[in-house]
Amino acid sequence: MDAILKAISDIWNESGYMKLFTLGSEGSILERIATGGAGNLIMIVIACVLIYLAIKKEFEPLLLLPIAFGMLLVNLPLGGVMNQQINSLVPLTGEELVQLRQGILAQSYPILEINGSYYWQRFETGGLLWYLYQGVKYGIYPPLIFLGIGAMTDFGPLIANPKSFLLGAAAQFGIFATFFGAVALGLTGNPSLAFTEQQAASIGIIGGADGPTAIWLTSKLAPELLGPIAVAAYSYMALVPIIQPPIMRLLTTKKERSVVMEQLRPVSKTEKILFPIFVTIIVVLLLPSAAPLVGMLMLGNLFRESGVVDRIFRTAQNELMNIVTIFIGITVGATANAATFLQPRTLLIIVLGLLAFAFGTAGGVLLGKLMYYLTGGKVNPLIGSAGVSAVPMAARVSQKVGQQENPDNFLLMHAMGPNVAGVIGSAVAAGVLLTLFG
Repeated sequence: MDAILKAISDIWNESGYMKLFTLGSEGSILERIATGGAGNLIMIVIACVLIYLAIKKEFEPLLLLPIAFGMLLVNLPLGGVMNQQINSLVPLTGEELVQLRQGILAQSYPILEINGSYYWQRFETGGLLWYLYQGVKYGIYPPLIFLGIGAMTDFGPLIANPKSFLLGAAAQFGIFATFFGAVALGLTGNPSLAFTEQQAASIGIIGGADGPTAIWLTSKLAPELLGPIAVAAYSYMALVPIIQPPIMRLLTTKKERSVVMEQLRPVSKTEKILFPIFVTIIVVLLLPSAAPLVGMLMLGNLFRESGVVDRIFRTAQNELMNIVTIFIGITVGATANAATFLQPRTLLIIVLGLLAFAFGTAGGVLLGKLMYYLTGGKVNPLIGSAGVSAVPMAARVSQKVGQQENPDNFLLMHAMGPNVAGVIGSAVAAGVLLTLFG
């Protein structure tokens, strides 16, 4: 009986349950919570709330559900899904060398001899999600996501209404406003609030509401912030239906929100084929650093519009896009462990990202209001909010808010112009920031 009780006790003490009810031993109370099981409990609750929003409220479940489940997995103690691979050489101690020469050394790892010195060749495999995360870390997934976005996107509304480019550009205001704000925090003299220019640029790009672009730029400029920035960018993308409508209503009147816009002109197939080619040439020659994102976006769109590669077009917009979305979602969520997430600096990044997104939405709406007045009331300012590059979520929000004021209002196609312009705009903004600070 004693042996059975001891076995049960050992299993309990080595289980994740035991870890959940502990606090860290050093630092402030927040640091002790973050490094102990209490922090894991907080993150598990947050993950469950996000899962609820994804399933019950259907807040962009394709993004939010894998992110939330990745967050849940990584915060279950001792699961090891994000354990790093270990591959190192450790010198043998003097006692181990003696045992080695006597032939009595118990070898837990292979031994390697280099120039007369002996080393343990230590190797331990990493967790499943750590391996998948390398596609995020090295910027592989974002261009593949852009390939899929290009294959799924009709640039016709943008071609039919070139003024949409201006709305897409205006919505990037949040990126640069937050960049300067993050840099200015360093002037306070508080080291915990100070960000380098590279870090500030990576935080600012959250304002584009473009998770792949945020990951790609951060992996180049500030890889140490990749976890919180990726979580913030994808979370705000998923929460577009919650964040944007209050800002849109605050900055517009009922009359402006009720404007019914004229039908867009038809766009020829030739225009649609030439558009991705010309955009690639113009943008990549101007900003070579933006080539991976813009190039893959336009290649995907060329697959769509050419009409001669139906098989790879369908693969790019369906199977490939779905696979990469799963990988990027669950691994982004898995970066949100309690030890790194529940830190003042990380929470500050989350707040700055929200401000960036809010400023981006406001910038697009305000330029939409200006167009409303310049055109004598022919432009509905709500389409400006779609200038952030959350495709097609932001366009659907413009449609929904517009129909709440006027049931006969159909803004979706008009909003798609700024929306796809925002995709190009965020990629260009990332290229500018990388050129300046890379």
